[in-house]
Amino acid sequence: QVQLVESGGGLVQAGGSLRLSCAASGRTFSSYGMGWFRQAPGKEREFVSAISWSGGTTYYAGSVRGRFTISRDNAKNTVYLQMNSLKPEDTAVYYCAAGSVGSRPYEYNYWGQGTQVTVSS
Repeated sequence: QVQLVESGGGLVQAGGSLRLSCAASGRTFSSYGMGWFRQAPGKEREFVSAISWSGGTTYYAGSVRGRFTISRDNAKNTVYLQMNSLKPEDTAVYYCAAGSVGSRPYEYNYWGQGTQVTVSS
């Protein structure tokens, strides 16, 4: 069992940066791939980024590639999402998830409660 708690969301102006964190409980964190998804009002949950259990492989949605960076610290049971050059269209609730490394929500077994990111123009 893995419990995930996101933090770091907030309100930022376009062009600004935020760093999201996802703290995991449980001793098996390092065995899971981790992903970040987001969901805007009235839209489906969409893939943002994922990272393999070792951190050696990362994946990004085209809309965030070059602006967002995913990383993990297995010693701290934490995964991060550094978001730079934020745009109003990045506004959403951001969720972290643990499971297989993939871009589909069904590939993940555990989900956090989400953290709101709002980017003003």
